[in-house]
Amino acid sequence: MDAVQIATSVLSLAAGVGIFLIACNMMSSNLEALGSGKLKAMFAKTSKSKLFGVGVGAAATAAIQSSSATTVMVIGFVNAGIMTLAQAATVIFGANIGTTITGQLVALGMFGENSLSTSVIFASLAGVGAFILTFAKKDRLQKLGGILSGFGMLFVGLSMMSGSMSAFSEQESVKNFLAVFTNPFLLVLIGALLTAVVQSSSVMTSMAITMVVTGLISLNQGIYITMGSNIGTCVTALFAGLTSTKNAKRTALIHLFFNVSGVIVFLIIGLFMELGGVNFGYLFEHMFPNAPQIQLSMFHTIFNVLTVIVVLPLTNLLVKFVCVIVPEKKEEKTTTDEPHFYFVEEHLLKTPPIAVQQTKNEILFMAETAIRNFSIACNIVCTLDYGSEKTFRANEKQLNFVNNKLSVFIAKLMKSDLNEKDRIYLSTAFRTLIDLERIGDYAENIIEYADKIKEYSGKFSDDAVKEIKELKEIINNLYIQTVTAYKNKDKKALKEAYILEDRIDKITAEMTQKHVERLRDGKCTPEIGTQYLSFATNAERVADHFINMANTIK
Repeated sequence: MDAVQIATSVLSLAAGVGIFLIACNMMSSNLEALGSGKLKAMFAKTSKSKLFGVGVGAAATAAIQSSSATTVMVIGFVNAGIMTLAQAATVIFGANIGTTITGQLVALGMFGENSLSTSVIFASLAGVGAFILTFAKKDRLQKLGGILSGFGMLFVGLSMMSGSMSAFSEQESVKNFLAVFTNPFLLVLIGALLTAVVQSSSVMTSMAITMVVTGLISLNQGIYITMGSNIGTCVTALFAGLTSTKNAKRTALIHLFFNVSGVIVFLIIGLFMELGGVNFGYLFEHMFPNAPQIQLSMFHTIFNVLTVIVVLPLTNLLVKFVCVIVPEKKEEKTTTDEPHFYFVEEHLLKTPPIAVQQTKNEILFMAETAIRNFSIACNIVCTLDYGSEKTFRANEKQLNFVNNKLSVFIAKLMKSDLNEKDRIYLSTAFRTLIDLERIGDYAENIIEYADKIKEYSGKFSDDAVKEIKELKEIINNLYIQTVTAYKNKDKKALKEAYILEDRIDKITAEMTQKHVERLRDGKCTPEIGTQYLSFATNAERVADHFINMANTIK
């Protein structure tokens, strides 16, 4: 084997790995976008039972083709308060089962050497998918084309990896070199390191299967490398978790301890087996004779399933253990005055459909904060009691924070592969953020009117206070109808909101007339009356911004 052949084989291997990774990402993004509603519903039900959580993790990972990606998603859910640690643990357990699907597909694609290969049949789907992507107009069909293309490209990449390894397997020097690595601990370490580099246990397992099939390594070597890939796949989640909140750190550690404990148990079993003159390779060769690809893929599946069966009953203990390792510290608790997201979290960008829903929840909470500040401002201007001003200022900071930071988050989210429905929603969300932030500004204006009234040593008349309270009540009702319309796309609520807005316009016009009458009767001074009229104008604009928010459902 000359230098050109070596270079060709190495480059072919790199190309195969690259195509395989691109195919996984392509399948993942299109499956997420196509099944966004189901994905949201699945993760929302993880609290049902531990087994349900395992099922959700397995199903999500089978679709995404990466347990690392699922775990990073889960870290985002824990950070955003969607999941508890116990729920996150069960989903992570399931992810380890779901990731074995790729190995099974790879094994299936390696049959048919003397006839039409299944790998070639599956690879042809890349062409079918590309044809659909080129000519389909509907969004759902394009997503389907992306899924088929990704699935086909998995086997194109696999074929290139297999071809490059076949060339190496013909060299006795290469086989003799690899045969030296028989120590189980060293093989596990190699598997972990290589998986950490490519950041995908699916790719590492697929490479191990092709190496076993081509004769580069023995089945027993492949088994320990595959076990090591379970540890290496934790690296991505550790990076995501260790730079985030305490619960995120705990989730990443659950993933690590779960995978490491499974490997340790099987290493101990393997050592005892070797004392008896057998090993895992010998056992699976007899269980699935003449099918090395099935032997390794079945070990991978059985290994992960048995690990889940052993650890699942110990979920609560594992959660307590990581809470001891990463304890709560009273002095590190965030004060309520510090602005922050309540629903959105950076790691949610890994799952655009969930991120869109959480963005909507964040906006709904922002609307609630805005109406609270408007109500506080109304109370202060009527009573000149500033007891709730601290809460008002904290709310105002929160509104400004969400307006600025959520806009950045949405901009990043819009770069993801979204379905048309989510993309349209996000395009309206920018305007809604501005509307809600403006409501906060008008509430701040009302506080300033209270300051001026205090300077003049005056106050609103009883009639004026009564009118302000009536208007505040109607605007609160408008807020309720707006939120109902926005949350549920409720056109009936939108119609009710229009009726309330018309009523607010009439009331604010009447307020001007009543002010003139009070001024004429000497019940109000011009200085105080100016603040009253300014309040009426600001209240009307608050109503306009709520209507803008409700109108986005169109």
